[in-house]
This record gives sequence, structure tokens and C-alpha cells, in this order.
Amino acid sequence: FRLTGNEPLTILPLTSEMEEAAVKAHYKVCDRLKLEKKQRRMCRRDPGVAETLMEAISMSALECQYQFRFERWNCTLEGRYRASLLKRGFKETAFLYAISSAGLTHAMAKACSAGRMERCTCDEAPDLENREAWQWGGCGDNLKYSNKFVKEFLGRKPNKDLRARVDFHNNLVGMKVIKAGVETTCKCHGVSGSCTVRTCWRQLSPFHEIGKQLKQKYETSLKVGSTTNEATGEGDISPPKKSIPGHSDQIPRTTDLVYIDDSPSFCMMSRYSPGTSGRKCYKDKNCDSICCGRGHNTQSRVVTRPCQCQVRWCCYVECKQCTQREEVYTCKD
Repeated sequence: FRLTGNEPLTILPLTSEMEEAAVKAHYKVCDRLKLEKKQRRMCRRDPGVAETLMEAISMSALECQYQFRFERWNCTLEGRYRASLLKRGFKETAFLYAISSAGLTHAMAKACSAGRMERCTCDEAPDLENREAWQWGGCGDNLKYSNKFVKEFLGRKPNKDLRARVDFHNNLVGMKVIKAGVETTCKCHGVSGSCTVRTCWRQLSPFHEIGKQLKQKYETSLKVGSTTNEATGEGDISPPKKSIPGHSDQIPRTTDLVYIDDSPSFCMMSRYSPGTSGRKCYKDKNCDSICCGRGHNTQSRVVTRPCQCQVRWCCYVECKQCTQREEVYTCKD
């Protein structure tokens, strides 16, 4: 039979050798991710999971670096820094857990609607109001399946260990921000633009918007301690027993990021970050803060950039080259 190039991949003939090779490659990616036993089993059971996990990790890391690009801690996650941070309960760690769970939830819902998963497809949205007035169409992001998968992947709520409860809490904050950003998009169909039939689907907010909201939650995160619920015997997250200057006694809500340990300054090189020596900063904006009072160096350089660009018919952009001098500021050692 002849192929046109437009057929769905599922109709292409796969030999048993090709299928076996694909499965082995998929398993190899799951093993390389260094997952826990249960997580590795979940990764292996659907060929789309490994790709989605890698996409979520990359997306979360890039968004973290973007949100903290002007801060002393700029989300440096190279090997030892990441490992050391995750051992402590800093507010930065809280953000990492929240952005990671949000990234996985977002990526999984999108992977379902894009047809990259075997166990899920488009969101059917049975709970939408006025369903009888809508003809469901498009392909909604499947948040229902995504939430179920991520909760199982991240594990159950721990009972006693405060740090584990805090990590679990921050994971849920990331997922809740995703859920709160779901929007219903509709298009009208009818004669002369009338809306006799509407085609609707649900979409997640862009991940950049999620990162922005989590950064705001990081700014207002709460330091917590532990108490025991007398009725159940389980541990609860609560404000610290001793009042701490500069910290609120507010009881954390389920949408607040929480942390246990006060963060280091991140000014000098340590196990948690490379420090801010040599970091680029922006005069009159963040040099004083990022450079930690050490001052900054100023370098002048000449740069050439495209300018005065015009679109030419057909089909290119014509630009002049403009040369200008600019100053670059970097933190002193």
C-alpha cells in the first residue's frame, strides 16, 4: 500500500523487533531519571510518561531561572547546589517543589490532549455548566487525569515527619495554582456569526503565568513548625511555637507556600549556590541587593545590533547595522 505522508503513525506497520526496541528505549529513559521504585513502574507503563517527565523537568527549571533572574539566588541547579538545597527546608526549596509539581501537572495534561499518552486523551469536562447549550469540541487539556497521575506519582501524605509534610503541602500548592488557572474557551458557529452552536474546550494557563503566581507565593511564604492533632494523632503544619521577629503567626492556608529553615544570604559561594561574585546586575535596579554591599564593576563595550528593520515584499526583513556603546555592571568579589 502507498503512503501519502499524512497518515497517523498508528497505521504504519511495526515489526515485533521495532516494538521491542521502542520499549527498551523507553525503559532506558525511565531508568536514567533515577526515580523511586513506584515512580519508575509508573514511568514504564506508558511510553509517553518518560518524555513528559523530561519536558516537565526542563520547563520547571527554565521557569524557575526566569522568575529568579534578578535575585541573589537565581535558581542555580547544577548538581551539588540542587542536592544541598533539597536537603534543607528553605523557602527556595518550597518554590522548587511547587514549580516541579506544577510543571508535571501542566505537562501531563497537555500531553494527554496532544495524543502523546496511551492512557489518556482529551478532557471531556462532564461538569461544565449549561452543558446542553454547548456542543463539546476542540481538545481540552486533561487536568483530571493529570491530577490523578501526579498525586499517585508523588505519593501519599506523610503522617509525622514535618519536612515530608511540608514538601507534600508545597507540591499540592503547585497543583492548585494549575487548577485555578483553567479557562473555558469557546467558538461560535452559525449563520452570519450567530452563536446557535458553541464549540468549547478547557485550557490551562500558560506556564509562564503559573511561574509568576508561584513567585508571588514565594514572596509571602510562611515559616512553620509542627503540632500534633489530638483527635487523629497525626502531625499538623502550624506557625512556629516561639514568636520570631519578622515572621507572621498566621496559620498557613492550603494555598500558601511554607518552609522550615531560614535561607542563607546566597551572597558568597557555599554548598547552596555559587554566590554573586561576577554576576551581572542592573544599575539603579538590583546591583545593591545582588552584590550584597560589595559594590560593582562597570565595563564599557561597543555592540553592533540590527536596527531600523523593514519588511520587504516578498519575503524577507532588511535591517541596517547600528553600533552603540553600552555599560555592563558586574558584582565585585
